[in-house]
Amino acid sequence: MSIETISILVLFIVFFGLLLLKVPVAYSIGIATTVSLLINIDNLPGITTIAQRMITGLDSFALLAIPFFVLAGEIMKRGGIANRLINFAKSLVASLPGGLAYVNVLAAMLFGAISGSAVAAASAIGSIMTDRMEKEGYPREFSASVNITSSTTGLLIPPSNVLIVYALASGGAASVAALFIAGYIPGILLGFGLISYIIFVAISRKFSKGERAPLSQIWSEFRKAFFSLLLLIVVVGGIIAGIFTATEASAIAVLYAAILALLYKSISIKDFPDILLASAKTTSVVMFLICTSMAMSWLFSFESIPELMSNFLLDKFSHPIVILLIINIILLIVGTFMDMTPAILIFTPIFLPVVTALGMHPVHFGIVMVLNLCIGLCTPPVGTILFVGSGVAKVSVTQVIKPLLPFLVIMILVLLIVMFIPQLSMFLPNLFNL
Repeated sequence: MSIETISILVLFIVFFGLLLLKVPVAYSIGIATTVSLLINIDNLPGITTIAQRMITGLDSFALLAIPFFVLAGEIMKRGGIANRLINFAKSLVASLPGGLAYVNVLAAMLFGAISGSAVAAASAIGSIMTDRMEKEGYPREFSASVNITSSTTGLLIPPSNVLIVYALASGGAASVAALFIAGYIPGILLGFGLISYIIFVAISRKFSKGERAPLSQIWSEFRKAFFSLLLLIVVVGGIIAGIFTATEASAIAVLYAAILALLYKSISIKDFPDILLASAKTTSVVMFLICTSMAMSWLFSFESIPELMSNFLLDKFSHPIVILLIINIILLIVGTFMDMTPAILIFTPIFLPVVTALGMHPVHFGIVMVLNLCIGLCTPPVGTILFVGSGVAKVSVTQVIKPLLPFLVIMILVLLIVMFIPQLSMFLPNLFNL
């Protein structure tokens, strides 16, 4: 057995062993990468190499957008924007059977898209909607399931931090602007897929209807939510029009959100130190995940793992559909125990050469990959949104699993539709020549 093969085996054994011991993912990645590299080159400078690759991995102008979007999301979370979006969504659909569940989905789509964070959407929307839904006769476990799955739509509908991470991992094959605009249709499709199941449940369980809102109330709630919704047009429209880059758009989003929250008088200047501290903590976790994942990604390239995987899949499986299904099954499994950011950074260099050899566009694959890993956020043992949504709803994870399963089936069906109909992802980027 060659030293390269031993190095690869050690990498995976150490990584999965540390995960089983409940070592944080970022530390598991960093330690496994260091041990593997030391075995391969058999000298101490390997530690220096890892440090260099970690720093190099963060040396990207595009990554500056992440702390700004995190800060903008934190301001929106505390700035009363969630309530305005919920009230607007409620005025539109609350009169339908199961209307509050639709409100949860629509509000999560809007808030997740504006904040770019599934965690922010799950905590902000869930903390408000769960109690309201319980008063109307909805089981808390069902409400939590709706909130958990609908919160992931904001990772597809721009602005989205994980799409920025994929753009970095793709090595420039997919631009941030193209990914942002490509995520709209799949994100909306996912949202309406969840609503379709809610309609079935609402009719079969005879959930209550709310009062129909008059047009005057709908118009009033729309005016209150207008400037919050306008942020989407300002950020994404500015990027598409070439007025500013995604990184510059993130800074504009912070300024816009801060001014809006101050005008709403939902936060004051005194609240900003706490907001900045919370944003810094979130950013530090994300950046540490990115730098260790970039080091492991470099090691994969050093060991020629992408080429080996590409040759193996293309040689062993002749049909493109079979290869795509295998890749998606692997990613579904990966998503159950690994956070989305390191999964994208580690597996994009491995699978992107395979799918491009099959004729799949890098932008299309990026949307499929993010949608796939969104499912992992809702599943144990690591599912971040699963634990956040359960915690906000004050129900145990075990109580949520059963009502959550049909929603996960819907997400997988949407994943297959998006994967096999490329036009859903590529129509808007092609329309705007991105």
